[in-house]
Amino acid sequence: MHYRPTIGLEIHAELKTRTKMFCGSANDPDETRPNVNVCPICLAHPGTLPVINREAVRHILRIGEAVGGARADFTEFDRKSYFYPDIPKGYQISQYEHPLIIGGTLAGVALTRVHLEEDTARSIHSGGKSLVDFNRAGIPLMELVTEPVIRDAETAGRFARELQLLLRTLGASEANLEKGEMRIEANISVSHQLGLNQSEGLVGRTRSSDERVLGTKVEVKNLNSFRSVERAIAYEIERQKKLIESGEKVEQETRGWDEAKQQTFHQRFKEGSADYRYFPEPDLPKIYLSEMPEFFADVIRASLPELPSARRARYVQLGLKAEDAEFIVASIARGTFFDAVVKEFGGVREPSMLAANYFISDLAGEPGNTSPTAFAKLIRLVSAQDLSSRGAKDTLAILAEKGGYPEEIAREYGFMQVHDAEVLRNVVKGILAGEAKAVEEYRAGKEAALQYLIGKGMKATKGAGNPEVLKNLIIEEISG
Repeated sequence: MHYRPTIGLEIHAELKTRTKMFCGSANDPDETRPNVNVCPICLAHPGTLPVINREAVRHILRIGEAVGGARADFTEFDRKSYFYPDIPKGYQISQYEHPLIIGGTLAGVALTRVHLEEDTARSIHSGGKSLVDFNRAGIPLMELVTEPVIRDAETAGRFARELQLLLRTLGASEANLEKGEMRIEANISVSHQLGLNQSEGLVGRTRSSDERVLGTKVEVKNLNSFRSVERAIAYEIERQKKLIESGEKVEQETRGWDEAKQQTFHQRFKEGSADYRYFPEPDLPKIYLSEMPEFFADVIRASLPELPSARRARYVQLGLKAEDAEFIVASIARGTFFDAVVKEFGGVREPSMLAANYFISDLAGEPGNTSPTAFAKLIRLVSAQDLSSRGAKDTLAILAEKGGYPEEIAREYGFMQVHDAEVLRNVVKGILAGEAKAVEEYRAGKEAALQYLIGKGMKATKGAGNPEVLKNLIIEEISG
């Protein structure tokens, strides 16, 4: 029987701002002392009033512009009511009916909305006790919701990675999963191509492909790595398939991910939006973006850097292979370094492609102590045949470790390519004297013997001999 997985993602990311969402307390994710970045507002003392962080609003608008979403003119904040120790007010200030951004696409996945809210405090469970650190309470939080259009775990993982890269490119968030700065939840359901909607009890009937009944949605939380996202989704799809095949009911619930056991587990039954009793936040003003020049669409658009998709396309146009372009774009630091190198060449194709080859193959995208200018000079030495490939690799290794100037390093270590025929002739004569068998094989018509002798010449000169000069000298000496 064929099953159809349907997956939607809800992703939260802590935004990079100087202060929290509704107060002046510091937004410092690296603070290790508990309960120091707090104030009466984020601790919900009676009589305190929130004030909207304009930079957080700007971040969401820039994200919305980057994904091609429709920005609101009118927007407001809402109270999302629920009780938990990490919610000091007894409600969270979020957005419900009027989010800042509607729609958009990223990595081929359609988006539902992007809105702004405040983060909760952090609960710490240790030694049979539960403690609460309110440093995180009130930090600006982006929530991005995708449409339920993802069909497999790999697509979900690819989307999440692309979102992290976009947030870092925009400077909106570090989005570090290990530190909890980006948190991913997956909503997963499995249905027959034609079948039973268990949540509504509708018996399947003949439908078009666009009318397929969805299965029962299960939310999976605690996904703190991209690999966990992919594995949890794959596991949950299989778990639901087995339940359906055995005639059991898939419950609408929230499940966690156990990294050690590599399986999901029940946490609680899922609340609906009515359970949160949303209503407009009475202590915050309504926002009309068209009345705020700093949030005008053209101002936000002009503030965007080159986006990852555009950078990929530019690298491919420059001549890089798609996988090489992806490797460089995947890291802000790699892209910044490589762009500085390309700028040294004035965007010329050939040296830029050669630079990409050495950057990826020999430096693995980690330039170490090499500056873009020094790296570009090394590539020029290679292009001018002043450095062989072997000499360039050895010079580059020293550059990455110690820094410096490539030509000085190459001369100091004897890596500069030798073109002088008389100097190389002595090397060739010595090699031929000790390689009588290879000489005879070449005379017998075996071209491989010639390549072998050239290789011996390169080894004898520690990669500094010009291979074309060596080849001609070897042929000349053998023929003479």
